[in-house]
Amino acid sequence: MFGHEPELIATISVPREDVPVPSRYRPRSEFARPMDESVVVSPDWLAANRDRPDIRPVDVRDAWEFDAIGHVPGAASIPFDSYRDDSDADRGTLPGADAFASLLSAAGIGPGDTLVAYDDTHGVFAARLYLTALEYGHDDVRLLNGDYSAWSREYETTTAATEFEATNYEPHPLDREESPLVGREAVEAARERDALLVDTRERDEFAEAHLPGAVRFDWREAVDDETRRLLSEGDLEGLLESHGITRDQDIVLYCNTARRISHTYVVLRALGYEDVAVYEGSLTEWIAMDGEIETGAS
Repeated sequence: MFGHEPELIATISVPREDVPVPSRYRPRSEFARPMDESVVVSPDWLAANRDRPDIRPVDVRDAWEFDAIGHVPGAASIPFDSYRDDSDADRGTLPGADAFASLLSAAGIGPGDTLVAYDDTHGVFAARLYLTALEYGHDDVRLLNGDYSAWSREYETTTAATEFEATNYEPHPLDREESPLVGREAVEAARERDALLVDTRERDEFAEAHLPGAVRFDWREAVDDETRRLLSEGDLEGLLESHGITRDQDIVLYCNTARRISHTYVVLRALGYEDVAVYEGSLTEWIAMDGEIETGAS
């Protein structure tokens, strides 16, 4: 019905439809300064800090890639497919707090650890882990700026797995007012108050169907294909502004199944944007519930 989601498709939990329009935005002091390392860290930072016991690299690629191709030394393997709800292959929503806690427990991760998520796909799958961890109450999670390919160009890799002593991780899911995740009713309310709807999909997908009034910002525009890292802060700010996206706006992100918006959410958060919501059900849910759509290019 609408554009094909490239390669692995994230499944997304259908958000709670009774969620009121959330006051989900944290005070400015709790948000990272532009490109602050509390959100996105460089390979240099990880190399300098990975021997600390509280720094936990998390590799979200398939297990065979982790084992056969190699990984960051000391990394835990938590493949992308393991932290999405696989009950519906077309909508891989969040896995549930207990299921996610079991993954972290098996990886020997504690609530005070700093998670550094990476993949080998410009960070889009790792960003989904970032958002999932935040939603279930893990305070310190960061995205590696670049991916495994970028890391391996400069730093040591290994195929040897690290043994971890299991923990008893207890999740603390965000309440509705704290969570950036919103459902259909909140999106309708956002439209009524003239919030900016941002579609993070490709041009052809947008042309086939999109939410009325949405602007398009392909998540891949934020990434330098050569370095595999995010564009500089200044370039990102200019790029976003060229799409009509500025930090003073009330923003709601969507794609097809909430994978790609996870990456854009991390980018905006790293730049200090405050009023950013994630429509977890995205266009898959919107169309399934007979939501109004528009067609045509941006």
